[in-house]
Amino acid sequence: MTDTAFDVVVIGAGPGGYVAAIRAAQLGLKVACVEKDKTLGGTCLNVGCIPSKALLHTSEEFAHARDGFAKHGIKVQGLSFDLAAMMAHKAGVVDTLTKGIVQLFKKNNVTHVAGHGSIAKPGQVLVTAADGTTKTLDARNIIIATGSDVATLPNVAIDERRIVSSTGALALAEVPKKLIVIGAGYIGLEMGSVWRRLGAEVEVVEFLDRIVPGMDGEVAKLFQRALMKQGFKFRLGTKVTGAEATNDGVKLTIESVKGGAAETLSADVALVAVGRRPFTKGLGLEALGATLDKAGRVEVDEHFQTKIAGLYAIGDAIRGPMLAHKAEDEGVAVAELIAGQKPHVNYDAIPGVVYTAPEVAAVGKTEEQLKESGIAYRAGSFPYLANGRARSMSATDGLAKILADATTDRILGVHIVGADAGTMIAEAALAIELGASAEDLARTSHAHPTLSEIIKEAALAVDKRAIHI
Repeated sequence: MTDTAFDVVVIGAGPGGYVAAIRAAQLGLKVACVEKDKTLGGTCLNVGCIPSKALLHTSEEFAHARDGFAKHGIKVQGLSFDLAAMMAHKAGVVDTLTKGIVQLFKKNNVTHVAGHGSIAKPGQVLVTAADGTTKTLDARNIIIATGSDVATLPNVAIDERRIVSSTGALALAEVPKKLIVIGAGYIGLEMGSVWRRLGAEVEVVEFLDRIVPGMDGEVAKLFQRALMKQGFKFRLGTKVTGAEATNDGVKLTIESVKGGAAETLSADVALVAVGRRPFTKGLGLEALGATLDKAGRVEVDEHFQTKIAGLYAIGDAIRGPMLAHKAEDEGVAVAELIAGQKPHVNYDAIPGVVYTAPEVAAVGKTEEQLKESGIAYRAGSFPYLANGRARSMSATDGLAKILADATTDRILGVHIVGADAGTMIAEAALAIELGASAEDLARTSHAHPTLSEIIKEAALAVDKRAIHI
């Protein structure tokens, strides 16, 4: 092969793309990865998962010192925070991890090509550099891993100053006195939590009549109560019809979804967090004959291949939850498929986590989904309040719920709201991946005292034999 000929060319170096590139290289394939941004890692590492978690952790530490230490006999005087230092920590984490991908590419002999990638014709990727120069890469296989971009609202123009996306919300120069969050999904509630802990008044406006759409209904209600205890205000069943940014703040025009007179809300900053949309424009897909659905996602078969042989797509560019770990699993699967292996991605075993406090985590089906499908199930739940470790931590808000098939006892879904839920859900994901039953979890020894015992007790509760409640 020449320097511009590859077995695999990946367009996009986010979690799906860079993982696909590395896995393909591990399998002995010659690989290039094309990325339009200056740094690798995509949205997740640069302006998404990683920087948001840095600020979530830092702000939670501050809030715990302010609100929780006294319960444990720890006295703090003159507590304050340095927002610039918090932002510097966030930037340092991002810088370290993005540079880490550069080293991983070198270690695995993945060729990094800087520029915007598009598909000139089957088997060819045209790369346009920032200075306008171009080069063509020949590829036996092409993987589209271009990720997603911020979804917008009509009549709400994002300026990243007064009306911000998640990117702007990660870089505010000062704590707003009032923050309005448009959208009660993962991103909005996480960013709202950061600024609420640091002193902002936070009001959430959501079009639907509930928060975290797609999550289990019971868990969502408990989660909303917990956020309200922290000072969050919610306007559910409400739509935003307009926004006006001024030098002093922003004014939003809102209306009830059910109809009625319009109202005006004022705030220092408004965060638009109404989801994300696939970044698939400018790739040349339509000209090739590849099809996109109404949401702009690339349509692929069960092997992630488009209608064009050798052209694949993964991650946020295709159907399914827009989660970094979902994209990673798909990236690995495509690389292995190209290498002749037979991988499989079990979408029922992909967890989702909201990294607030308390955390919310879920894997598998919700009660609403099971009822809609007519699947008979049994449910067992156990509260954090009855767990010794949770009491010792003063983290008693929340519960774990397990849904199991009424006939086979096979675990169909697990839902947790409470401390460390994002870590605890891994056990549940493994159980679903292995086809375990609730009894399997109930009979598995869990160390005492740990929060993971809540999972065991919830599994016991499926059979109505929880011990500690």
